[in-house]
Amino acid sequence: MKETLPMSTTKPRRKIFRPLALAAAISIGAAGCGSAAATIDADAATAPAATTISVASSADFFDSSVVHDISVDFDVDGLDEIIASYLDTGDKDWMAVTVVIDGATYENVGMRLKGNSSLFSVSAESAENPEDLPWLIRFDKYTDGQNHQGHNDIVIRSNSTETSMNEAVAAELLDAAGLASQQAVSTTFSFNGGEVELRLAMQNLDEVWEEDNFDSEQSALYKADSEGDYSYRGEDVDAYDEIFDQKVGDDDLEPLIDFLEFINNSDDGTFGAELDTWLDTESFATYLAFQHLIGNADDIDGRGNNSYLHYDYGTAVFTVVNWDLNLAFDTANVGGGQRGGPQAVGDGTARGDRPARAGNGGPGGQDDNVLVNRFMANDIFAQMYADATADLTQSLFGSGEAVNVVATWSELLTTQANGVVDAGTIDTEAAAIIAAMPSAS
Repeated sequence: MKETLPMSTTKPRRKIFRPLALAAAISIGAAGCGSAAATIDADAATAPAATTISVASSADFFDSSVVHDISVDFDVDGLDEIIASYLDTGDKDWMAVTVVIDGATYENVGMRLKGNSSLFSVSAESAENPEDLPWLIRFDKYTDGQNHQGHNDIVIRSNSTETSMNEAVAAELLDAAGLASQQAVSTTFSFNGGEVELRLAMQNLDEVWEEDNFDSEQSALYKADSEGDYSYRGEDVDAYDEIFDQKVGDDDLEPLIDFLEFINNSDDGTFGAELDTWLDTESFATYLAFQHLIGNADDIDGRGNNSYLHYDYGTAVFTVVNWDLNLAFDTANVGGGQRGGPQAVGDGTARGDRPARAGNGGPGGQDDNVLVNRFMANDIFAQMYADATADLTQSLFGSGEAVNVVATWSELLTTQANGVVDAGTIDTEAAAIIAAMPSAS
């Protein structure tokens, strides 16, 4: 069992994420692919090794004041194969591709589908429009040491809207709330010189991200599986194979299993008295309040269990980490890379006007999560949540910061991406996000 240790006062170290002053309008035409398509290969062990690593562009990829360009050169038959494999088995196989990012070319890069509910609508015909699908790009999948400006992974996010502004805005506000977030940039995205789509690219939650966000000498990062839950299943680590996936750190599920045992099996008095020796409760209260205020039903107690758990071996404390904000601001889940257009975001019902999160799995018909339920059932923790909700309502929305963030992203896309998404759509989706924000009154 876990030895009780004093809580650390050290907060996660967050990499500041703020859009810079908008640059002058730039040309965003898709970059040409100068090399032949790479061979498709789902097995990393048999993939050919690249002999050189291209020098990256000097432009900072996660400079969000610029619309970046990503073009992918790939084998069409190989794409058919990985989609067929996913439809048959649910496996997300890799293929080797050439990626050009802002003019910097990387050969023999790994690329696979990424997501769960965002892939519900995938079919054999999806291979005809790969620019609409969610992807994980891994530069060092087949080539040791290859990266783009220090980043091993880049995630191409799915969204039901044309601009993905709802997730971009939510990610920036998450950072402003003092929580670990992911940097995000708008990109023009294409395959084999074909149709160009506006897509949001984000950091993946990997070792690089963890080092940027937490001051931990030794840590682990666990991702909750979409088909799992936060139940305790005994001490056998094999019982958690399909429940949590460790993403950072040496393979070690013991801290996670001990935590799950505590939140499931401790009596109410022990839970209330000792939870803050296991969990950063202040951060968790802020996390829950934030999800409620931005109208994101797809969080820790949503159907996909969208969350990570960060564990600091030094303090023996877990932190719940956000993941997946593409349904923020009441955005409808169309799925499968399908775009719902301007009406997909914001139904006119501000999240702040809905009932506050209660100890029943939260509003909106979400699934139960034992940690959320017990946290909200405790008077002290419920008050922490209420206080965090009031604080964020004022600091993010009453202050005008959220509206300003929307304006910045809207201006960026109007200035630099109006050849990909028309100005009317940008304006409509920006207005829908603002309409879905809570009232500060």
